[in-house]
Amino acid sequence: MNDTLSAGILGIVQGLTEFLPVSSSGHLVLFQSRLPVSGDTVAFDLGLHLGTLLPVLWVYRQDLIGVVRDSLQGSGPLLQRRGVRLMALVVLGSIPTAAIGLSLEHVFEAMFSNTLSVGIAFGITGTLLWLTRRAGQGSQDETSMPWRSALVIGLVQGLAITPGISRSGSTIAAAMFLGIEREAAAKYSFLLSIPAILGAFVLKAGGLDLGAGNLVPLLTGFLTAAITGYLALRLLLRFVRSGSLDKFAFYLWPLAAASIGLSLAA
Repeated sequence: MNDTLSAGILGIVQGLTEFLPVSSSGHLVLFQSRLPVSGDTVAFDLGLHLGTLLPVLWVYRQDLIGVVRDSLQGSGPLLQRRGVRLMALVVLGSIPTAAIGLSLEHVFEAMFSNTLSVGIAFGITGTLLWLTRRAGQGSQDETSMPWRSALVIGLVQGLAITPGISRSGSTIAAAMFLGIEREAAAKYSFLLSIPAILGAFVLKAGGLDLGAGNLVPLLTGFLTAAITGYLALRLLLRFVRSGSLDKFAFYLWPLAAASIGLSLAA
């Protein structure tokens, strides 16, 4: 299989699993062992993640415009403006994520080649999603969400660097358990991913090898991740609104068993 086809398949996998709460990093561990793409793997992975950033920017464009508008010309006290408060919550939630990512980066990177740990993490994610059936509808949004909740969700996002732990699934579930309304939980989760993805790109960009031979697969992965990511994000929001995140446990638990079984057999 040539690089471009492999990149396209991996882009589809990334786009679907970045938003559906099944862990994109865990799936990439499993698929990249069978569909290797030559060149700088870090550059390729970052390209996939940048591709899935585009759907977030598009779907939540009005909220992002509101952040800019309320920062520049809103009325009332600064932190009482909806857009400014939302931005402050995202910044606050990004602090524990950055602290964990910077201090434990090498530990998490080592896990990317360990299918046993990935399988265990798949099982943890499935159980967490299953428990969301016990979470209520919630009543808080970005205007009433406590500051401490942002720190807790940011901590969860940092721990979700572990491959097999779904970033979207774990942060949305944590927000729901904290009493945040379902759609507001999803909005905060995905807006919180923006600085995380951009921060990872800035940290890794200096050492990237973007040779001409790697450009076509990278662009292919980027585009397929963006397109499938948009479709997956829209689908996930339907599951969130209906309170059906627990259904994904029935996919993750068998996947966890298969991953663990393959690891032990090897």
